[in-house]
Formats: sequence, structure tokens, C-alpha cells
Amino acid sequence: VNSRLSVTSAQPRPQRPALKKSGRPNPAAHLTPEQIEQIGLELDAIRKEVMDSRGERDAAYIRRVIATQRYLEMGSRALLLFSNVKVRGIRPAWWLGTAGLGLSKILENMEIGHNVMHGQWDWMRDPKIHSTAWEWDNASPSSQWKHSHNEIHHTFTNVLGRDNDLGYGILRVDEDQKWSLFYLFQPIWHVGNALMFEYSIAAYDLELGGYLAKRKRMSPEEKAAWKAEAAKTVAKIRQQATKDYLVHPALSLATGSARTTLTANVVANLMRNVWTNTVIICGHFPTGIATFEKTSIDGETRGEWYLRQMLGSGNISGSKAMHVMTGNLSHQIEHHCYPDMPSNRYAEVAPKIRGLMERNDLPYVTGPLYKQVASVYAKVVRLSLPNKAPGRRRRDIIKLAATRAMRTRTLGRRY
Repeated sequence: VNSRLSVTSAQPRPQRPALKKSGRPNPAAHLTPEQIEQIGLELDAIRKEVMDSRGERDAAYIRRVIATQRYLEMGSRALLLFSNVKVRGIRPAWWLGTAGLGLSKILENMEIGHNVMHGQWDWMRDPKIHSTAWEWDNASPSSQWKHSHNEIHHTFTNVLGRDNDLGYGILRVDEDQKWSLFYLFQPIWHVGNALMFEYSIAAYDLELGGYLAKRKRMSPEEKAAWKAEAAKTVAKIRQQATKDYLVHPALSLATGSARTTLTANVVANLMRNVWTNTVIICGHFPTGIATFEKTSIDGETRGEWYLRQMLGSGNISGSKAMHVMTGNLSHQIEHHCYPDMPSNRYAEVAPKIRGLMERNDLPYVTGPLYKQVASVYAKVVRLSLPNKAPGRRRRDIIKLAATRAMRTRTLGRRY
């Protein structure tokens, strides 16, 4: 599920410098190598206690969530067959059906699909709820998502130049990321990405940007392999579009509700896209969350891996219902420490991890949803501009970048 969970350390590395190369403070500089490895041992013990206690209570939880999601989806789709029927000037079936369908899609993607594909429920040996068999209600094929998310993102969490989730290649979300004129427009990219999130993730998992940048240098075999993956993505998008935008509206023809059923599916998918994007950006982008240089993970020990997951993630505080609708990614710190732990157990281990971090004077980044979202959006706007530089005005840097962009016909040059 996550290759770096097997990292062990016999030789702790030297103590970390107080400042990063950018001059920003290192939040773990005060810890000795021995203290870091002790943190790792304590986190291992927390993990073992929970993983050894998995049982029927956990299995009943995920089966109950799956049943709830399926009944909610079926009921909502049934209601939408009558979505054009008006009662006192409103269409109650449209409103209820759309809300229910949107919620069911969120539940399937977040608490079920994401966590099943992490292998959180593989221990049950249920072939219907297994990471190798689950295909989710999303444009991205599960095999591609598991590669980009489980293998890349969870391995290189918040490592600049290695973790592509850090801005998805279209956003600058940290001062240590180099600026280019392209990022000047990132508030627009960000909103567009949220609205079209399932398709953005499909393109991201396919590594479409990398292919377009490198295709002229790729061998015929590499191109063929990429095109085979692209065919899988196109097939999955076609399957999703057929279900939501053709079959379901067609079933509503008899009641004259085809058009309203179509709009309901569009709105439900927008609900899911915006919500999942909102939850995910709050996991790694808010103020106070650390990023790491490529060289910082060379020879990384198990304790250091845990430390990076904790410092590179942030939580969302809220109700139990909110935690379920986020897929328990509101416990992002706990999820990154234990990506294959059943999601219903994150709330149980959260106080222990928070206490461990506070005892070691490490920031446990958390806050209500509105605060975390506001922090991200403010950062997206602020970092659309170049960093302040002694003796150089930002507008002069932007003007120079614009002049060169006109000459080179590209926005990608970094300054």
C-alpha cells in the first residue's frame, strides 16, 4: 500500500539545520536524531495497537457505510425520474434527488472509494471490498489513481519536485516553489480545477502534462504504453458520462423528466467535485504546513518519514458527520501516518498523535473548515505573485516575465 512504511533506521542522520535553504525556519530543527527515532517508535506502537484490534466492529462499519451509500444513490436516482413534476411551483423531487445523489457520490469517493483503494479493508478478505477490485464512481481509473496517489503522493508527501499533489502542476502553494508568469493566473486555474476536479484528477493521474512536455523525446514503446493508459481513461470517462448523462436521463423520458434529470446529474457531479477538492486542498496547502527539499529524504529513516507526514499535513476540526463526509481525511495527519488503517479509527488515534507532537514542540495544524479553506485561498492569491526580493519590485519581476513570455511564447519560464 505504501512502500515507505517499511523504512527502518539503524543509523540516524545528523541533526537538522535551523533554517532551510530558503531561509524559512525548520519546524523540527530542535529535535535530535534520537528524539526523532523515538517518535517513530511511539507511532509504531500506536499503529500496532489499532491494527491488532481490528475486528467485526470495523467490518460492520464499512459495510454499513457502503449500504447507506447505495440506498441513498438508488433512492435519489429513483426520485429524479420524477424531477420535472412541480408542486406549488417547485420541483421537490429535483431538489431532494440532486442533493441525495451529490451526497452519495461524495460518500462513495471519500469514505468508501479512497479508503478501500488504500487497502484499509483488505484484512477482511472480502473480494467485494478490496483494493485490488474496487472501481470508484470517478473519471480516473482506479489503477492510475492508486499509482499517483498511494505510490507517489504518500511516498513523497510535500517534497518539492517529487510530490505532484503539491499544487497538481498548476498551482504554486509554497514560497519555495519557483514562480513563473503562469502562476499569475492561478486563482482562475484553482476555481476551474475545483469545478472540473474529477477530470483534472484523471488528467493528472494519466500524467498528461508530462506526456505533452516529453512526447518528442519518448521512445515508441513509451508512447505506446502511455496511449494504452490514455485509452483506459477515455473508456472510464465514457462509462461515467453514459451512466450519468445518457442512461439515467433516458430512463426519465416516460415522465418528461429527461432534461431535469440531466441537470441534476451535472449539479451532483459539481457538488462532489467542489467538495472533494475543498477537503483535499485543506490537507496539505493551509498556512503552517511544511514542505521539504528533494535532498531531505535521501537516506530517510522511519522516524523521519513519520515526521514528514505529520509536518506536511493538516487536519479539519468538526462533527462526526463532517468527518465521514470527508472520508476522514479531516484527520489528514493521522491518515498520512497510517494510510492503511481503517478510517473509522483515525478519531481514536488523533488525540495520541496530537499529544505526541505537542510534547515534542511540533505544530499540529488543525482548524475548522472555513478557516482552512480561507487560508488556502489566501495563499493561492498571495503566491500567484513572485516572492518579495531585496532591491526588486514585484511589478518589475512580472513585467520582465511578461516581456520574455511574449518573446518566447510561453508562460512556463521560472524566475
